[in-house]
Amino acid sequence: MKIPAFGLGTYRLKGQTAIDSVRTGLELGYRHIDTAQIYGNEAEVGQAIADSGVARDTLFLTTKIWTENLSRERLIPSLRDSLAKLRTDRVDLTLIHWPSPGGAVPVAESLQTLAEAQDAGLTGAIGVSNFNIALLREAFDAVGAPRIATNQVELHPYLQNRALAAFAREHGLQLTSYMTLAYGKVLADPVLSEIAARHDATVAQVALAWAMQQGHAVIPSSTRRENLAGNLRAQNLRLSEDDMARIAALDRGERLVDPEGLAPKWD
Repeated sequence: MKIPAFGLGTYRLKGQTAIDSVRTGLELGYRHIDTAQIYGNEAEVGQAIADSGVARDTLFLTTKIWTENLSRERLIPSLRDSLAKLRTDRVDLTLIHWPSPGGAVPVAESLQTLAEAQDAGLTGAIGVSNFNIALLREAFDAVGAPRIATNQVELHPYLQNRALAAFAREHGLQLTSYMTLAYGKVLADPVLSEIAARHDATVAQVALAWAMQQGHAVIPSSTRRENLAGNLRAQNLRLSEDDMARIAALDRGERLVDPEGLAPKWD
């Protein structure tokens, strides 16, 4: 399956801030919402959806299983707990958030259990996050490449993950880009600023359009209504081949998310 190309991320959003962001996003037309067990905001996301009046079957809802819940014994109970917080009987996509630290729980165990959750109707699709090529091969061996819907990874103009992206394309796997704006670092980039000015667009729109034009899904977050609305308009922006080439030249391997003890050996 294809992940909706544009979604709303909720990383770092807590309490009323999370409720307000999701509620505003839904009002503006967002229909793909991304959360995770470790974000501590699944209940707030569920409340915002319930309060919005938006029909559940029009939404694409993603959550992610935290590392302490990757074992066969804990994975499905933890997912059921997530569903209760989200006030739904299923999510549309469930991801392994990070590979098990030190390989304590084998990839095959987690993904085969997640596949059982999918067969039971608890999740529409399954996938992974923060997997390198070696781990993706393990995932494919465990449940078959077609069953992995996405690999959600840090990907932005300064970290373009070319080896991983090429491997994903070769195997028909869609990537989901998180941190597409590099914690806001790209917003001051002169190349992106010049491209944005020429298109009468924002720099954020250019970065998001760049990722989507490569076939990646994006899940930017914001707490400001004008930014949420502006980001959404990135779907209507088409960059030229020259624009894309100039952005490609910005890659400098600048990784911003690399937690010790969690991160695999990156490609």
